[in-house]
Amino acid sequence: MDYELVVFDIAGTTVFDGDAVGKCLRDALADVAGVSFSRDEVNAIMGIPKRVAIVQLLQGRGRRPADGDVDAIYRDFESKMLTHYRTSPEIREVDGAAAVFSELREQGLKVVLDTGFARAVTDAVLERLGWDEPGTVDATVTADDVANGRPAPDMIYRAMQLTGVRDASRVVKVGDTPSDLHEGTNAGCGLVVGVTSGSHTAGELLPHPHSLLIDSVRDLPGVLLAATRK
Repeated sequence: MDYELVVFDIAGTTVFDGDAVGKCLRDALADVAGVSFSRDEVNAIMGIPKRVAIVQLLQGRGRRPADGDVDAIYRDFESKMLTHYRTSPEIREVDGAAAVFSELREQGLKVVLDTGFARAVTDAVLERLGWDEPGTVDATVTADDVANGRPAPDMIYRAMQLTGVRDASRVVKVGDTPSDLHEGTNAGCGLVVGVTSGSHTAGELLPHPHSLLIDSVRDLPGVLLAATRK
């Protein structure tokens, strides 16, 4: 199978942020709602739109948050995330990520980043890493660019629309969370790849639908070459 488009997740897959997403979300829930959550509880909903994640977490504690409460928690979370991505020395690309983007694009594939972040946070990440420079990736899609975030397929379909790819079987989805894997599967992607060095281990990803698991995005070009030869 010849692929045309690779859609990469951001945090945990192509960007190392020191578990900032989970920590900022836990801190926002504690600071605004007065509810503490463990890393495992927050990690279980990683990858989905953050407002949806907030509602799910609070409902799991028997809370029925009003829209205003969710908005307040989200605003605090986003503020914390923007500060972290703009200032933390921990922020860096996963080793080899930009080189993989370049290699794939040189081979004629389109490269898109998709994320459960809103546009403001995404743009801060791209600016920090210099990935907002033309020619680094072909497009980015955020949770607030579409009607439904992960695990719905909307962001994949938007990525296809932006890059002129019509057949989802020629799309590769790469991510480090169960919601990434379900997103790619729900979109009908030809290859759904889980990365085991991000927020979830191989054991945690294994029960979820996928084509294969890899340790790092650095392994992806070899995987695609092998798949193309079949």
